[in-house]
Formats: sequence, structure tokens, C-alpha cells
Amino acid sequence: MSGLAFNQMTGAFQAPDGRWYVLEQVGRIRTFREGDATATVFLDIRDHVVSGGELGLLGFAMAPDFAQTGVFFVDYTRGNPLRTEIASFTSNGVVADKASEVVVVEIAQPYENHNGGQLAFGPDGFLYIGMGDGGSGGDPQRNGQNRNALLGKVLRIDVSDRTRYRVPVDNPFASGGGRGEIWALGLRNPWRFSFDTETGALWLADVGQDAYEEIDLVTRGGNYGWNVMEGMHCYNASSCATAGLALPLVEYPHTLGCSVTGGFVNRGATELR
Repeated sequence: MSGLAFNQMTGAFQAPDGRWYVLEQVGRIRTFREGDATATVFLDIRDHVVSGGELGLLGFAMAPDFAQTGVFFVDYTRGNPLRTEIASFTSNGVVADKASEVVVVEIAQPYENHNGGQLAFGPDGFLYIGMGDGGSGGDPQRNGQNRNALLGKVLRIDVSDRTRYRVPVDNPFASGGGRGEIWALGLRNPWRFSFDTETGALWLADVGQDAYEEIDLVTRGGNYGWNVMEGMHCYNASSCATAGLALPLVEYPHTLGCSVTGGFVNRGATELR
């Protein structure tokens, strides 16, 4: 991306053919190939994206058949009332058809922070969505542990028909006990995650509250503890009920760094490991 400038970049994604798509928080996606002197506008939805702080255009995922159909999905925040929208579009790979937008998922947001934002297709072909706990501080609505709320979760849905979604029958609560869309719960703000290209494992970075950041290996039906725990520690309590909670594989205190971001597994050059 040498020589190219972007406005509040929130993500960069490469298609199988090598083309790059760069998200700008304000609601625009620009595209280029290696060696291009400029990046052209792929999609501009600034007219209905609310941005600033933790709000804006936050996620992007190409459908598994993107090379043939040009279908992709975005995650953004919209106002009046404040909400997260997951929408699909069609494109020719170089420019998107703005008029093709179909809102597939809509989730109310009680506060302006902890919106999550990650979108990714798993090896199973389903769309995984990272949803924050709804915001403020400390999860005042206790969404993370509420199986009837979509906030504070990783969701897993079937969007093979881009105009609507279905709940996969093997989701942990597809038959009851919670919202069928939920794949994992107990998360504070799963801003970024990815799938290991070799094993298919889902690695997730969950942003902490006051003291600890954590990295989770997410599995079906896993409960990652928020807001009972922050990292491997009871949150705002000397003791807590930890039965059934999955501890992070890695944590670090805020004294050693800022917000955790990522989840990628590198199986390439050893000097980058």
C-alpha cells in the first residue's frame, strides 16, 4: 500500500485474485492492485453510516463465491435508532452496486461503543459475526451472559441466499435454550478474529475492560466469561462462579500494551512468527 492514503482505515482485505479492498470508518471502501498509484472507490455508503469513536464501517467479508458472483457483506452502524446492520451487496469486483444493498441482520445498539464488527466466512461456508456487549462499561445490561441477546456473542448464520439468513441446524441453541444465531457467548468486544487456514480453528481477540486483554480459541457453544470474568480473573469481585466458563489461552495486563487486535495464525515466514 506504499504511497496510498486512506481516511481512518478499519480493515484491509485481499481477494483471491490479488485485489485489495480497504475499509474507511466513515463508510467507504476503496480498491486497488499492487503497483497502482491510486485507489478507486468500490463502495460509498457514507450517507447512511454513523461514524466516529467506535462507530462506522467496521467489517467486510467476501462471499465464498465472490469470484463468480461479486457478492460481499459489510458490518456498519446506522442511527435513529442506533443499530448494527449486516448488509449484502453485489459487485463486478471493481465497483459495487450500491442499489443492490439488502440488510440481512439488524441489531439494536444501546450505547455507542463495543460494537464488535468482524465478519468472516468459516471453512464451513457460514458467516461468523463478532458482536460487542452493547457498550457503556462493565456490561450493565449483562448481555454477555444472556443467551437471549445477540450482543456479547459470536454469531453464525447461513447467508447462501444473500437476501435473508437461516440458522444452521448445528448451532448450539438452534433447538432452544437461547437465540439460534449464537455460536459462542461471554464476550466483551470481539473486534477482530480469523480462521486458521490449516486447521479451521477460530482465533479471537477480545478487548478487555480495565485490566486484561485476552485471546480465545472459540469453539461451538463456548462461554468466554464476560462479565463474570475479565481474562482469567473475576471481574470486580474477589471470587466468582467459574464452572462452565472457558478461560483464554493468552492474557496480558494493560501495563504491557493497549487493545488486543488480531487473531491471525502465521504459517509462513518463520521470521514473522
